[in-house]
Amino acid sequence: MLSAFLYDEVNFLSGGSCSCKKRKGLQVYEIEDYLDKGDKSIKTRRVKELKHFKKRYDSGEKKKLLIAPSNTPLSYPIHGVQVMPLHTIRIPGLQVHIEENMIKPVTLVASLGIFNTFADVSDEVKGRGSNTLIIESPSRKLLNHILQHITYTSTEFHISALDIVTFQMGEHKVKFPVEIRQPPIPFLYDSGPDRKLSSLVTITTKTFYRYDKLRILIKSIRKFYPDIKIIIADDNDNPQKINDVNVEQYFMPYAKGWFAGRNLAVSQVTTKYFLWVDDDFEFTESSKIERFLQILEETDLDLVAGSLGGTDFTFKILYQAGDDEGGCLHRRSGFYHKLEGFPNCVMSGVASNFFLAHTRAVLAVGFDPRLNRVAHSEFYFDGFGNLKVASCNDIVVGHQQKTPEKTDNDRNYTKFRYNNDQQVKMKMGLLYFKNLKCYSQT
Repeated sequence: MLSAFLYDEVNFLSGGSCSCKKRKGLQVYEIEDYLDKGDKSIKTRRVKELKHFKKRYDSGEKKKLLIAPSNTPLSYPIHGVQVMPLHTIRIPGLQVHIEENMIKPVTLVASLGIFNTFADVSDEVKGRGSNTLIIESPSRKLLNHILQHITYTSTEFHISALDIVTFQMGEHKVKFPVEIRQPPIPFLYDSGPDRKLSSLVTITTKTFYRYDKLRILIKSIRKFYPDIKIIIADDNDNPQKINDVNVEQYFMPYAKGWFAGRNLAVSQVTTKYFLWVDDDFEFTESSKIERFLQILEETDLDLVAGSLGGTDFTFKILYQAGDDEGGCLHRRSGFYHKLEGFPNCVMSGVASNFFLAHTRAVLAVGFDPRLNRVAHSEFYFDGFGNLKVASCNDIVVGHQQKTPEKTDNDRNYTKFRYNNDQQVKMKMGLLYFKNLKCYSQT
């Protein structure tokens, strides 16, 4: 239904320029307001970077609209023709339906490949081995025989590209796509013959000024999962070694940062999945990694998150591409729709910090190490369009109670806990170079 594409003031049918309209309960950031006014070349740099990005990922041919003619004597494939780069395929479905006295020369033209035919003919076909093939035959039967044996060979190495082939006979002219795509080599994990949970999942966390909470977390994990490996990224100023046979602790420069630590921890995972937890979480009977695992194994999701102390944390990400001035990004409370087959789970854009994810999928997105203090939604923003995310309220991790008396570590941690004005300005600069003009959130 049309209404499904209208969220609050975000109208995806408007096209062109976008905006973040202010209203009660909505935080709106006009990103250019946070940029360095003395940096006169910043817009030029972004335009240059956007042009390079589009060159790599945003092929115009891929977006080219193809509409099948309402009445044509030409049969042709409208979708599904795919060839690996520098490989050859037979083009299926080429045929003409016309009286023999009306037959004219047939032409095929490509831009990223060449044509040939393995039909046993000679005089009827001109242009073998070129990007323009001309077939001349007064016999419809012979013409269709040749068309059924036309081959297309990719002549350039493209990881992903689209060739729009022209197929013409007289005034009848159609176009169809040939996708040139290099499929990735499958990357498979061997979890062993018994497929133990510890051979499928690694737990990862980042710690800073909270060794007391970290030890409580580890103790709670060991109560339910005594053998699972835990990887810790640690950027404390006075490091303390965690003595546990199944703990790997990686020490970083002091206060290196939140996302730098997440990158380090996940980079050392050797299992198919990793479970992210904050260092002040606490496992309970409801913190079922097995439940997470079942969902990921039975769906095409990349990441599934749980609930923090019974509180759901789900948001939608809404994005408008906008125009040359940049796009608009909106974070809204709620979810997209329920996850089929799992009644306690919903599809979302932003979820909690308690999640199980495919290791390689998250590594492909990464965590921006420039975000060294408060950062959460930013990871999901970077993964938007690449990571398929769900959230389930029946998988719950506890949040450790805050101690009434503040320690020196608590006070030191608090100094780094919240963004200052400089940090907010830096964040807006990062969003600007994601080609955004504004950001709004609930």
